[in-house]
Amino acid sequence: MTAVASATGTIEPHDDPGSNMNAPEAASPLALAARGIGVSFGGLRALDAVDVDVAPGEIVGVIGPNGAGKTTLFDCLSGFVPCEGRVWVGGTDVSSLPPHRRARAGLGRSFQDARLFTSMTVLDTLRVACELDAHRSERRSTARALELIELFGLGPFGNKLIRELSTGTRRIVDLACVLAQAPSVVLLDEPSSGIAQREAEALGPLLRGLRDRTGCALLLVEHDMPLLLGLAERVYALETGTVIAVGAPGDVVHHPEVIRSYLGGDPAAIARSGDAVVVEPAPAQERPRKRAAQKATPPRKAAAPRKPARTKTATPKRARDG
Repeated sequence: MTAVASATGTIEPHDDPGSNMNAPEAASPLALAARGIGVSFGGLRALDAVDVDVAPGEIVGVIGPNGAGKTTLFDCLSGFVPCEGRVWVGGTDVSSLPPHRRARAGLGRSFQDARLFTSMTVLDTLRVACELDAHRSERRSTARALELIELFGLGPFGNKLIRELSTGTRRIVDLACVLAQAPSVVLLDEPSSGIAQREAEALGPLLRGLRDRTGCALLLVEHDMPLLLGLAERVYALETGTVIAVGAPGDVVHHPEVIRSYLGGDPAAIARSGDAVVVEPAPAQERPRKRAAQKATPPRKAAAPRKPARTKTATPKRARDG
């Protein structure tokens, strides 16, 4: 049984995902669907009967502590790690296909470490990504690269070398390379990792605008909770390879099982973290109260001023009688 977050945030029983390996029933094909995903590395069960659904144009988040299996799930969905279970992209069963065939079916994937051609310009890098489509001529690849530069606001960087870009801009170029093949769903593995706070704040509107303009669904792993909560429409929470909660973002991050997975079962640790254990800093209205409390602390008693040191005045020696 798997715990699922309901609209009220309570734990409800859910049938084991791996018990149903048939294609998901839906009025229209899901952008991405997975049933019973499981994989072991030696004696370690990294994923166990994980189900994932992503509707067309939906933004879905995946959270969990380190070692929960988030990146491994992406590796299984994109075909880099052989696994149990089945995967559908746009209604097409891609379970037996290698990564490049899944990409052609409409599944895009970014990685935590973007490996781009550092000695090439942004325009040339995107042109190469567009030329992966064998049916696209060089002229059409250049036109598509220019479209991506406009879509991602990379105009000022088109002729700059990749090595001259900031980490945040490199990540945007990497995302543009993924979108070069016009996927129907993209897996984003920690897109805000290693970038400056200002760039992370700009990433949310960029990803939402990307979804709105292309209709592409997004499934993202992210540790930046404010970013994820501002983007995701649904959230999956993983712990030790299993789904412990799924539902609306606000319900999932305050779910008792999710809180326990991050902080453990120690009531003292949970109490120290307050109500918003996993998500966000204290609300703004509470901060002035905290500062006022600090001001109310009585000041230390001032030390009494020291008495001035006594100085000796030189007295003239008496002249000798002579």
